[in-house]
Amino acid sequence: MAIAWIEIIIAVLLIGVILMQVRGSGTTLFGQADSAFRVRRGIERILFRATIVLAALFVIIAVLSVRLS
Repeated sequence: MAIAWIEIIIAVLLIGVILMQVRGSGTTLFGQADSAFRVRRGIERILFRATIVLAALFVIIAVLSVRLS
């Protein structure tokens, strides 16, 4: 039961972090070509790393949830 709540909290945090990230102007379906090569600084770097950490935690918790049920 607790693992389900943890998974929900992580999912909500992940959605929030993704929505807070800066959107580049003129992006296409696949994003800008140079956006993958630019340097992230400040809050953008923190949000980028938080997205990776939260996504990894979400996958780990989801796998644990399936294994324990």
